[in-house]
Amino acid sequence: MADPIDSHADLSSLSKEERLSRMRHSAAHVLAEAMVELMPEAELGIGPPIDTGFYYDFRLPRPLTQEDLGWLEERMRRSLAGKHAFQMASLSKAEAQERWKDQPFKLDLLADIEEGNVTQCTHAAFTDLCRGGHVNDTGEIPASFKLMSIAGAYWRGSEKNPQLQRVYGALFETAEELAGYEQQLEEARRRDHRRIGRDLKLFDLIENIGPGHVIWLPAGATIRRELTRWIEDLEIERGYQHVVTPVVGKKELYVRSGHWSHYQDAMYPAMEREGEVYVLRPMNCPSHIMVYESEQHSYRELPIRIAELGNMHRWEKSGQVTGMSRVRIMTLNDAHIFCTDESQVEQEVEGVLQLMEYVYGTLGLKNYTYRLSLGDPEDKEKYVDNPPMWELGEALLRRVLQKVGLEFHEAKGEAAFYGPKIDVQFQTAAGKDETLVTVQVDFHLPAQFELEYVAEDGSRQRPTIVHRGVLSTMERMVALLIEEYEGNFPLWLSPVQAVVIPIADRHVAYANEVAAALKAEHLRVEVDTRNERMNGKIRDAQLRKIPYMLVVGDREAEARAAAVRVRGGGDLGATPVTEIVAKLKGERDRKALVP
Repeated sequence: MADPIDSHADLSSLSKEERLSRMRHSAAHVLAEAMVELMPEAELGIGPPIDTGFYYDFRLPRPLTQEDLGWLEERMRRSLAGKHAFQMASLSKAEAQERWKDQPFKLDLLADIEEGNVTQCTHAAFTDLCRGGHVNDTGEIPASFKLMSIAGAYWRGSEKNPQLQRVYGALFETAEELAGYEQQLEEARRRDHRRIGRDLKLFDLIENIGPGHVIWLPAGATIRRELTRWIEDLEIERGYQHVVTPVVGKKELYVRSGHWSHYQDAMYPAMEREGEVYVLRPMNCPSHIMVYESEQHSYRELPIRIAELGNMHRWEKSGQVTGMSRVRIMTLNDAHIFCTDESQVEQEVEGVLQLMEYVYGTLGLKNYTYRLSLGDPEDKEKYVDNPPMWELGEALLRRVLQKVGLEFHEAKGEAAFYGPKIDVQFQTAAGKDETLVTVQVDFHLPAQFELEYVAEDGSRQRPTIVHRGVLSTMERMVALLIEEYEGNFPLWLSPVQAVVIPIADRHVAYANEVAAALKAEHLRVEVDTRNERMNGKIRDAQLRKIPYMLVVGDREAEARAAAVRVRGGGDLGATPVTEIVAKLKGERDRKALVP
């Protein structure tokens, strides 16, 4: 028999975050109540609160439709109007197993619970297993909620388990906050890199090749090439040496590094040939360590900065693969810096942060923060058990962030398994906080690989490794830039920088002359010779987000000029070709963000 629990909550005494959590959790229960009424055969999963609302997972006899969402939402509103009390009760595990014997996912959850009491929550005629955290009655759930979408979700997040249908809902305390969230979603849809990338023919994802395997189309490959040349030149100026290493390595290499034990589930399956086991690398660091280890080094050589645009392979779950921002094969702007003492490590980390600030400033990126990601001394399974190493690394990174004058926040339990790191956190167009790139201090892998350098006194000493990226993976960076620019890339990154538009066929020869003058300065230019009206050609160029349209006719040919139109509708009028070339060349070379 279930024993009642007094669970009255004084919402006015709670923080907004706590109130919203209770409201959203309670709304998930009301959603499940409505679903059971719609489909009595529904098998219930879980329904937690999330940052913007709530969701609930179900196994259902048929796929849900948008019409179902409308019915469910209306049914939920009737429950809110009924002001049904949420009542917590306690029962034994055996009683709970009998009570939920027809709900396999609830039984699966109960199997994880040690012997003892279990709690459940009832409102109206609906009961659910629950740890608590509700409002007092359904009337305290605000009416400013909306069922947003339906998605697939594997039970407990594992592809080995049944796939359920997840219903997402948004919930806020006020109608204004809900409207603001919906406006943010609409903005995110408008800026979605998947839609813009498809419209501009930047990349493709082909089912026959596989999810998360990006095809860079010519226009997208041009953007990637410009970014690659730029970052490699910046690194060369700063003393980096570039290498190219294989994407396949022996399993033993990753066993030794620790990646096999920590990342095996996120790696592609191993391949066995001629008695050897090979894997596609999930990280570049073991390869770069092998480059360092291949010869003896003196303290006079350090720091040694080894860089690579290196391909990595990670078996992201199919439900997590998203456009170019979350992929299975990626190219990381990666580097590993081998240092002598603590002072040299600090100098190198400072240099990396300064390079990041320069790169992000040039790209016009502002919506990012720095996070100092720390280990968790209690979690011996996730993190290398070496407290002095963690204390030294965390203090060092904190000191450098403070020295450079960068604002940051600290996050326990977000470090790499072998050391603390600085994460650059970007907020996407959808409002999600994502890690773009990291800087890590690593005392662990040098010990694992027994790396050495000859010190000034002739002794053998262990180097420290600074792991760093700047541009992140090319896939994630280009996805971010597509959304930041809404496809309106600055001239230096635009796949086509100018299009010359002849008014009539007799102007094609002169249009080609104009194009030749631009191409002589290595500007990317096209001539639109299609049998279309001039206004149609201009409209198409604007849809392609080409920065400049150069219209030529009789007057322009006679004056050795072109009528310059700017992406977005600006009109600079007739301008001598020599001035156009100088303008575009200067804009490109400055990497100007706007014309």
